[in-house]
Amino acid sequence: MGRAETAAVLSIAGSDSGGGAGIQADLKAFARCGVHGMTAITAITAQNTVGVTAIEPVSPRMIRAQVAAVAEDIGVDAVKVGMLGTRETIEAVSEALDLLGDAPVVVDPVMVAESGADLLDPGAKSALVEMIVPRATIVTPNIPEARALTGLGEETGQAELAEAVVALGPRAVVVTGGHSDSLVDLFFDGERHIEITGERHPGNSSHGSGCTHSSCLAAFLGRGIEPLEAARAARMMASAAVGNGLESIGAGSGPVDVIGLAEARRMDRGPGL
Repeated sequence: MGRAETAAVLSIAGSDSGGGAGIQADLKAFARCGVHGMTAITAITAQNTVGVTAIEPVSPRMIRAQVAAVAEDIGVDAVKVGMLGTRETIEAVSEALDLLGDAPVVVDPVMVAESGADLLDPGAKSALVEMIVPRATIVTPNIPEARALTGLGEETGQAELAEAVVALGPRAVVVTGGHSDSLVDLFFDGERHIEITGERHPGNSSHGSGCTHSSCLAAFLGRGIEPLEAARAARMMASAAVGNGLESIGAGSGPVDVIGLAEARRMDRGPGL
C-alpha cells in the first residue's frame, strides 16, 4: 500500500477529450473506489459522444517514462491497461510492466470505441495477445472482444470464450455480458465458472462503462480484495454508473456516471443555487 494505507492505482490508457472513457473515466472510477489514481497516457484522442475524429499515439519512450516516474516515487498497487492502439505502444507497455513487480494487472482489451471507431491497429492484435494478455491477473473483454482475442466464431458462448481467453495465459477472465441477452458477466479462473449479475439498465448511455468496470476492478485488487469479490464489486459499480448515465451530455451516447453527479447536484440545491 501507499502512504497512509491509501492504494495507488495506475491507468495505462488513452485520453478521451470528451471525458467519457479512457483515463478520464478511469480516474473517476478510482476516486469512487477510494484509491489514488495515476496515469500513463498511451494516446491522445479527439472524440466526443458522437465519434472519434483523430488519434495520436504517445511515443514509446514517453510511455515508459510516465510509468517509471510514478513507480519510483509513489509505487503502484495495481494496474489497469486500456487502449494501446499500436504494436509499438504494446511493446513499450510490456517493458514498462517489468518495472511494477507483482502488482495485479487488469487488462481491458480495447479494440473499438462506443461510436464504432477502431482503437487497435489490425496488426497489433497478435502483439496484445502475446505480450500483454498473459501478464494479466484478470482480462475483461466483452463478448466481441473475447471472440477477437481467441479467434472463435459468433456461435461460441461465454463459457467457452472464457476458457479460451484463460488459455492465452492470464490468471482469470471476466467476459462481460453487455452484448448478451442476459447481461450476465462470467468469471473464470481456470477452475470455476461463476456468473455475476447486477442491475440492468437497457437503453441507458453506456459510453465508458467498460473503462469504468475494469478500473473499479483494478482499484479493488489494489485494495487487497480477492479477484472474485473484486469482480462482483466492480460489476455493481459499473451497473450503477450506467443507471446514472448522463443522457444530457452531448448529441450521442452520453457518459456513464460513476461518481453520482446528479445526486451531488440535488444535494447542493439550496437558496440561490
